[in-house]
Amino acid sequence: MPKRTKLDADDLAWLAGNPAEDPAYDLDGPPEGDRWSTWDQSTPTERGPLPHPGWLVTELAAVDTEHGILKTGKEADVHLISRGVPGTDRVCLLAAKRYRSGEHRLFHRDAGYLEGRRMRDSRMSRAMAGRTAFGKQVIAGQWANAEFTALCRLWDLGLPVPYPVQIVGTEVLEEFIGGADGYAAPRLANVSDDLPGLWEQLVDAMVRLAREGLAHGDLSAYNLLVHEGRLVIIDLPQIVDVIAHPTGPDFLDRDARNVGTWFANKGVKAADVAKLSALLRAEAGVG
Repeated sequence: MPKRTKLDADDLAWLAGNPAEDPAYDLDGPPEGDRWSTWDQSTPTERGPLPHPGWLVTELAAVDTEHGILKTGKEADVHLISRGVPGTDRVCLLAAKRYRSGEHRLFHRDAGYLEGRRMRDSRMSRAMAGRTAFGKQVIAGQWANAEFTALCRLWDLGLPVPYPVQIVGTEVLEEFIGGADGYAAPRLANVSDDLPGLWEQLVDAMVRLAREGLAHGDLSAYNLLVHEGRLVIIDLPQIVDVIAHPTGPDFLDRDARNVGTWFANKGVKAADVAKLSALLRAEAGVG
């Protein structure tokens, strides 16, 4: 019998109805979506606090589907993904914050924030200081871990932050703050309703942070979301221990100045930068 060297019409018709027999078909790939759920790639300490929320899909049969970029930044991009179990109604929306890899310029202001986060490994410390490609990758991983750790801590304290789902390498998966239709909650900078009430929520959150000896470190109207009247704090990789950091109190002052000035300019009479700064210092015990 002569050896065939190419597929005939019958073969092609059969393959069209049997995609698993296509040479290009990935037997290990998900039946739909862009990747299998990465839930099992994280250890228990790399997953969010227990108990996991009921809305969170943790089944290993789940797949992740990309829906585009929610936000771009110098250090990271935030993507919208859905995680669901094919053939069921089990699905949730997540925000995937992906820190940039070593070929990008990372963290334009990282020197001040990284004080007190020195690595025990001297090789890593030298690479970070020299901003080598390896050093930048180490920094990216350090910042991703810092954000995930901060989210877990603040969630456990009951502060208004997104639920931290998991961390995989330099990707931090968080609760998506927005509607079921995939539209993200607006930033405070784009909100004009009930500003006095939002100011009260913010002061309460900042005071609770200060009592823990913490400052956001880069707080502004652009990293606060407003969802159904509730203020939510985001972007926490640079959270500062104001006790351990050499200039920790200055970060409290800067956060107070940034948000206090914004609310004051919007006509919120209670917004007083000096009073807020003094309050935060007193609560942190660094007055």
